[in-house]
Amino acid sequence: QVQLVESGGGLVQAGGSLRLSCAASGDILSINVMGWYRQAPGKQRELVATIARSGNADYGDTVKGRFTISRDNAKATIDLQMVSLKPEDTAVYYCSGNRIGHWVPTYWGHGTQVNVSS
Repeated sequence: QVQLVESGGGLVQAGGSLRLSCAASGDILSINVMGWYRQAPGKQRELVATIARSGNADYGDTVKGRFTISRDNAKATIDLQMVSLKPEDTAVYYCSGNRIGHWVPTYWGHGTQVNVSS
């Protein structure tokens, strides 16, 4: 089993920045891809960004060029640097982890709220 704990959410004005962090514990060697998803009220959960152990990263179309995901394999942590935030970025952000060989997340954090005011 793997536990994922997010931190860093909060309230920010449009145009501002926030940094989210996620720490993994437990059977961390079983995880390849880690990432961030988000879910706004009344909407489906959507991909924000993912990053593999190799460092290869992928981003959702709505955040490309504004968000940057990074990973520290030694510390089993990932960060999400968010800049130029928009009100539509308001959501609960969830950290995810895929077991090796799995194309969809196997593990989820409890989420951290990000609110962007206009």
